[in-house]
Amino acid sequence: MMTFDDMFNRYIVPLDPIPTGLKPSGSPRHPVKAVLFDVYGTLLISASGDLGGIRDTGDAPDAPDAPDAPDAKDAPDAGENAESRKSIASLLADFGLSLSSEYIIKTYVRTVGTAHERLKNRGTDFPEVQIDHIWRRILGFEDITAARKFALGFELIINPVYPMPGLSDMLAWTNRCGLKKGIISNAQFYTPLMIAYFCGNRPEGMGFDPSLLIYSYQVGVAKPSPKLFGAAAETLARQGIPPENVLFMGNDILNDIFPARLQGFQTALFAGDKRSLRLREGDPCCPGVKPDMVITALSQLPEFIA
Repeated sequence: MMTFDDMFNRYIVPLDPIPTGLKPSGSPRHPVKAVLFDVYGTLLISASGDLGGIRDTGDAPDAPDAPDAPDAKDAPDAGENAESRKSIASLLADFGLSLSSEYIIKTYVRTVGTAHERLKNRGTDFPEVQIDHIWRRILGFEDITAARKFALGFELIINPVYPMPGLSDMLAWTNRCGLKKGIISNAQFYTPLMIAYFCGNRPEGMGFDPSLLIYSYQVGVAKPSPKLFGAAAETLARQGIPPENVLFMGNDILNDIFPARLQGFQTALFAGDKRSLRLREGDPCCPGVKPDMVITALSQLPEFIA
């Protein structure tokens, strides 16, 4: 059976960011003592700009015991091309599963949709699931490790990722400056594994404060829920850092800038890759929301907050 590293070695392909045409701008309003980062589309180049997902286009073959659930909405369409479906078919074969890629995609989307709907009905504003448990249920695996390996392979197929240029140097700079740093990300168990694969260490080993590693799958809610940002603010307050001295950087006005501003954080829109930049112009959920800064490369962060 393949290891997690085998999955990375098989499915990771180099990616370069696509320029967005935006220019760096703005400046901090207050001294920055802590920096919180988004992951997908900010620290990592991401085809979807967030966790991977697939729209259910319908018409996929039915199969026995397929979950009956609403379709997932607004999921990125990475993985809906023939090459990705071929890779998913190969992944299924590696795990000895005689299921079609069309069936597994449709079942995945519907199972996640069911879980989200159930959590919404219980009052969760932006539900998040634990994707390894979802795959364990879909595939009937008793071994959670096998489900996690499949989940990682599936994610790498539908949402290719690669480190954003300058990532390691930027993180090293934050360590030299003594900046407190953390992560608030829509994430799954494999997110820190991806960072470790690319950087040679998990976030905890690269100077990130373990109490500021806030992953949606562990909290049970996803961005833009204020619960994630509130948890970070409470932790930093206990460490003597008020919200106005915290900078949050992410690529999405709705999921990143809007809730960070509500918490009182300073904000930097990361506009380093056209694939993942989400300006949300005209979105009624975040009218008129503007970041304090626009950053187009990770190497610019020291220039802004040094």
